[in-house]
Amino acid sequence: MLHNKKILLGVTGSIAAYKSAVLTRLLVKAGATVKVVMTSAAHDFITPLTLATLSKNPVLTTFSKDETGQWNNHVDLGLWADAMVIAPASANTLAKMANGLCDNLLLAVYLSARCPVFFAPAMDLDMLQHPVTQHNLHKLKDFGNILIDPTYGELASGLVGQGRMAEPEEIVAALEKHFATQKKLGGKKVLVTAGPTYEALDPVRFIGNHSSGKMGFAIAEALADLGAEVNLVTGPTQQHTTHTQINVINVTSAEQMYTACATHFPTADVTVLAAAVADYRPVEVAEQKIKKSDANLTIELTKTRDIAASLGKMKHNGQVIVGFALETENEKANALSKLERKNFDLIVLNSLNDKGAGFQHDTNKITIIDKEQRVKSFELKTKKEVAQDIVNAIIEKLHD
Repeated sequence: MLHNKKILLGVTGSIAAYKSAVLTRLLVKAGATVKVVMTSAAHDFITPLTLATLSKNPVLTTFSKDETGQWNNHVDLGLWADAMVIAPASANTLAKMANGLCDNLLLAVYLSARCPVFFAPAMDLDMLQHPVTQHNLHKLKDFGNILIDPTYGELASGLVGQGRMAEPEEIVAALEKHFATQKKLGGKKVLVTAGPTYEALDPVRFIGNHSSGKMGFAIAEALADLGAEVNLVTGPTQQHTTHTQINVINVTSAEQMYTACATHFPTADVTVLAAAVADYRPVEVAEQKIKKSDANLTIELTKTRDIAASLGKMKHNGQVIVGFALETENEKANALSKLERKNFDLIVLNSLNDKGAGFQHDTNKITIIDKEQRVKSFELKTKKEVAQDIVNAIIEKLHD
């Protein structure tokens, strides 16, 4: 699985740095091309010569190559790699990564990397359990980095507990698993909707909702990571993506979202309707700003086009449609009704009664229901983790 893969290995200042020699050798043996970036502190634990010999590439630590002042281009390194692995990842480096600090070459490469970033912490058990370290680990995972959990055992301090860096064989296995599943959706075309829609009242006011678009963007990126070609139709949101497999189509109103969806739906293998589309729009839109007056203002509303139902009627054999149901009461019954009425294959149910779920949160708590009324509930997770659960359900449905 690692044959011809380009792996960037970051080594930081930890006694576990000695394991990076074995890791480098295993990666090269598996057919990977390995380049190593070290922090200055890592030199106290393992020599650059050792890793250069094993990787068959120069080891980089500083921004300039030698006294001539030639530049070690961190941007090129970040773009070169298929995956970056920081092992060992010290508490100091984790804190800098989590907060965007950039005072050495390794951190500059990390901030420039467009590839998946794996990190294998190594530190004493009390450092690992400190609330600040746990907060940093959570942030890094939420950014999309992949944690390779430290293991339990004897530590350099003489204490026994959690904090040992994962063994090189475990790290190689994590990389192999990643690349084995990376292209499960290769060749598939996917349509995803995200964010709210805004329905204009006048040139400055609108009817909308609190959707942040986080869930839809996370799903789009999870699908693209598995090789899918994604058209992401998004309402107004602060979310953005630079994923090369995602084509972003920006819209404002429900009608604009319908037009974009109707254009791309016929060729889509999978459609995920994660947007929170307004159900109503004003019958008339004022050409000028509506001025405040002493009189009450009455606005007549009419239904917007039902995008989900329209696409459900257009669905042809083999297409999979995933809908969402955000409910406040009779959650399961309402979700099942929506699943049937709109010809969905799967529906993702979440409830505003669940703490940490719904709009604006970085977390979500979902239940996935299929046409056979099979129900699978999940615990509260980050939206990136939730997105992966949804994508896994989609892959299962494609193979039914």
